[in-house]
Amino acid sequence: MAEQLTFDLPMRTALGRDDYFVSAANAVAVAGIDGWRDWPRAKMVLVGPDGAGKTHLAHVWAEAAGARVVQAADIEALDLETIGPGLAVEDADRGLTGAQETALFHLHNALADRGGALLLTARRDPARWPLRLPDLHSRVQQAGVLKLGPPDDALLAALMVKLAADRQMRLDPGLIGYALLRMERSFGAAQALIAAIDARSLRDKTRPGKAMIGAILAQGDE
Repeated sequence: MAEQLTFDLPMRTALGRDDYFVSAANAVAVAGIDGWRDWPRAKMVLVGPDGAGKTHLAHVWAEAAGARVVQAADIEALDLETIGPGLAVEDADRGLTGAQETALFHLHNALADRGGALLLTARRDPARWPLRLPDLHSRVQQAGVLKLGPPDDALLAALMVKLAADRQMRLDPGLIGYALLRMERSFGAAQALIAAIDARSLRDKTRPGKAMIGAILAQGDE
């Protein structure tokens, strides 16, 4: 029998404060985001691996602070006169060009002049960023640092529930527990598993079950 056709339907990602689950793995970082008015020099760097929730927390902070969220790759196009009371810059450690580094330096100064706040997200500690502009390096080192730790069971389970809900898919708690006992314990693995379950469910026109999840995980181990 030919495989059923599947379609990539738009996925709505929930980024509100109530959608963010707090556990021991991220409680310190969440508290630091909530306490943004006390950041040193009104600057903070949020560090964590891909899929750890940096983007979600950046949007939580932006909503609280009346700020915007932009990608580091787009900062050259920013009008510094209209950036508002704060800005979150995502992926600030991804090897910026010389022009982007200069733009980020001027952004630091513009926000400092008006008493605005700056949040930078990254995968690595600021000391390990490949910055070539000394003045920007010194500005970044003035910021505080918040770290998202490795996921615990509670956080992975909550993440899987959220990722499934983003795809308008419901997973029974028993299925999540079944998966947690067998999957790689990382944010990336959780994201990949939920995406695979969604794709398999659409293809086979069936609800997720243990047999499906077991097959997906076994395929990943091959």
